[in-house]
Amino acid sequence: MVSETTRNLLHKLTVVKRHVIKCLIKATGKGHIARNTNEYTAIGKDPAVDEVGLKKSDLDTPVLWVDLDKLEDNIISLGSFFHAAGVQWRPHTKGVKIPAIAHKAIRAGAIGVTCAKLGEAEVMVASGITDILVANQVVGPQKVTRLVNLCRQADVKIAVDSDATLAVMSQAAIQKGVEIGILVELNTGMNRAGVEPGGPAVELSRKVHATPGLAYRGLMAWEGHACVTDETDWKEDEIKRSVGLLADTAEACRAEGLPVDIVSGGGSGTYKVTSQLEGITEIQAGGAVFNDVSYSSWGVETNPSLYVRVTVTSRPSPTRMITDAGWKTLPGWIGEPVPVGLSGVESISMSAEHGTVTFSEPNTDVRIGDVFDFMVSYTDQTLFLHDTLYGIRDGIVEVVWTITARGKLR
Repeated sequence: MVSETTRNLLHKLTVVKRHVIKCLIKATGKGHIARNTNEYTAIGKDPAVDEVGLKKSDLDTPVLWVDLDKLEDNIISLGSFFHAAGVQWRPHTKGVKIPAIAHKAIRAGAIGVTCAKLGEAEVMVASGITDILVANQVVGPQKVTRLVNLCRQADVKIAVDSDATLAVMSQAAIQKGVEIGILVELNTGMNRAGVEPGGPAVELSRKVHATPGLAYRGLMAWEGHACVTDETDWKEDEIKRSVGLLADTAEACRAEGLPVDIVSGGGSGTYKVTSQLEGITEIQAGGAVFNDVSYSSWGVETNPSLYVRVTVTSRPSPTRMITDAGWKTLPGWIGEPVPVGLSGVESISMSAEHGTVTFSEPNTDVRIGDVFDFMVSYTDQTLFLHDTLYGIRDGIVEVVWTITARGKLR
C-alpha cells in the first residue's frame, strides 16, 4: 500500500515536472528550433523532425551532409555496373553505417551487406537486412553467443583464418539450433588477417566443412594493398595476381569436393578490375556510394557526395582563416579535405576543434561568419564521428539519418 504522504509527494513532483516543461516550451518559443539535445529531450521534441524542410543555409555548423541526388545516382550506377559484370554486389557498410542507405543499395540490386564488426551486423539485421557477411573474425564467448542468436534472425556469414575457434562456435551453434555461415579468409598480399592461399586454405576449408553447426560457404580476401593513388600497370597486375590466388584456391577446394558457393573480394579502390576477373562471385565495394577525396584518388569515378559544412570563426591574418571544424569533425588522417569554391588555398591543417586554412596570397573576400563546404577526405574516417547525416536535395533538408551503427566496435 502507498501511504498518503507518498501519494502527496508524487503529486507534487508531477506538478513541478509539468511546470518545468511549460516553462521550457515558453522559453524556447513556438517554432524555435532547439540546438541543444537536452532541450529537445526536456520538451519531447525530435531534432530530425524540426530540421526536415530547412534550407541547407539555415543549418547550424559544423554539419555532415550528403547530396541525395548524387548518392542515389551513385548507388544506381554501381548496381548497374556489377549487374553488367555478372557479379553480385555486397556493399561494405563500415563507412556507411546507416541502414536506410544500405536498403537503397539493396533496391538497386545488392544481395545484402558486408560489415566489419558484429555490432554493425546487429544494426543491419534489426533494420530488416537478412543477408550479412561479417568480413572479420568473431572471437570470444560473448561475441559467439551474440553471433548464434543473430543467426536465428538472418543468414549471417563470418570470416575465419584459423581452426582455433571452430569448436567453440560449433558447440554454441548446436546448442542454439542454428548454423553459422563461414568464409575462409585468405591473405593474398595485404598481410593483415588470412590463411595462406593454396594448401593451408584448402585444409582449413576441409575442417570447417566437417564441423557440425558450421556451414562452409566459400572464400574471401581483400586486395586492399593494391589501392594506390596512381592507375599504374602495377596496380592492375597486383589485383590480378591477388585475385588469381583467391580464384585458384577456390578451384582447389572444389577439386576436394568442397562446396565453394561464394568467392568474395574487391573494394571501392579495386572493383573496376576485380569485378572483371574470372572466379569472383561478389564484390564488397561500399565507400563508392559516397566517394570522396581518397576514393577519387584510387580511381573511383562515382560522384563525390559527402560534405561537411563549416563556418569561418576567425581571420587572424589575410592569409589565414579558422573554421569551426577540426579533426573531431573533419579529419585529414588519410587524404586532405577539399574546400568547395575556395581558391588560392595553400594548405589545410586540423587541431581538435579548429580548422586552419592558409592562402597562398592575401584573401580579404572571406569574412567571419561566412559558411562553405568541404568535400570529406575519407568517408570511413569522417562519418563515424558524427551522430547524424543530413540528406539534402535542391538545397533543402529532406531527411535526417541517425548514424545508427556509429560506435558499434564490438
